[in-house]
Amino acid sequence: MSEVLGRVPAAERGGTRIADRVVAKVAAQAAKEAVDEPPREGASPRATVTVHRDTARVRVSLELGYPTAIGRQCGAVRRRVIERVKALTGMEVPEVAVQVERLHPAGASVAAQGRIR
Repeated sequence: MSEVLGRVPAAERGGTRIADRVVAKVAAQAAKEAVDEPPREGASPRATVTVHRDTARVRVSLELGYPTAIGRQCGAVRRRVIERVKALTGMEVPEVAVQVERLHPAGASVAAQGRIR
């Protein structure tokens, strides 16, 4: 008597919903991982996400060091966000908008510290 009558198969019991803010945290962490050399004094990347069914549209805001290849960095962020969101949530990501909010000059903090003394 190993089989229970009336048992519902696992696939029919319900579903899993991943909150938008969780997908946004995954996207922000992926963006952070993708940046070659994040500025020391820069803010961590932030992401906002709109989820509809199994599709996530992502907007990432970040700060980069200067000089840098901005286009290359943004492309790397897009690829990494798509890869990580798909791997961790199973969602398709047809759109990743990357907004560079600020550029931090290399050595700016060192120069500022030298003037303070």
